Amino acid sequence: MTEDIIVKTTARLMTPFIQMFGLYIILHGHLTPGGGFQGGAIIGASMILLAVVYGLEEGEKRMSHDLSTVLESSTIVYVLIGFIGIAAGVNFLASGAAGIPLGRPGSLLSGGMIFALNIVIGFKVASTGKTLFYTLAKEDEG
Repeated sequence: MTEDIIVKTTARLMTPFIQMFGLYIILHGHLTPGGGFQGGAIIGASMILLAVVYGLEEGEKRMSHDLSTVLESSTIVYVLIGFIGIAAGVNFLASGAAGIPLGRPGSLLSGGMIFALNIVIGFKVASTGKTLFYTLAKEDEG
């Protein structure tokens, strides 16, 4: 790969803004269009951008495989949040019926457990997208 200072500088400067936008989409997903999946896809794409521009080894330094594995296991947290409703004697993921406060409508914490679920889903989607890309790219390298 040739050294392209413009592409590397642009990617280095834009990546934090792309990731902040993804985080915004995750955190405001229950109030505006978006949510955990959409925001996670944006964050995952920013990590893929770094790998494409800087190479797989440099991209791996920015988010290690171990951290990616921990984030991918966030599905366990999703299931645990779902069991809160069952433990309270209501349906799976029924946080409002389980007595979890829903907050004031329109405020950031107004969705009960949806806010936490969006964060968990965002981590899962971002790390899975990154892991899939790295697995396929390393397999292609030989």
